[in-house]
Amino acid sequence: MDGDDLPRVRSDAASLLAKEDLDRYSQDELMERIALLEAEIARIKVQHAKAAAHRSLADQLFKPRPGSGGGE
Repeated sequence: MDGDDLPRVRSDAASLLAKEDLDRYSQDELMERIALLEAEIARIKVQHAKAAAHRSLADQLFKPRPGSGGGE
């Protein structure tokens, strides 16, 4: 079995960040953290858009054509 077929473990960086105690950070450090996380969100949105475009192309390529007898 390929590793990609296994369910993902929710111990990724985002999950760990969500559990972190923020009380030890200064206001400046919190603002830096916000800026870094906003940049990461933007990066993820770009990747998501690429994946959606790729999926759309694949769907168009593999969709049944009208009149091709698709299972009749």
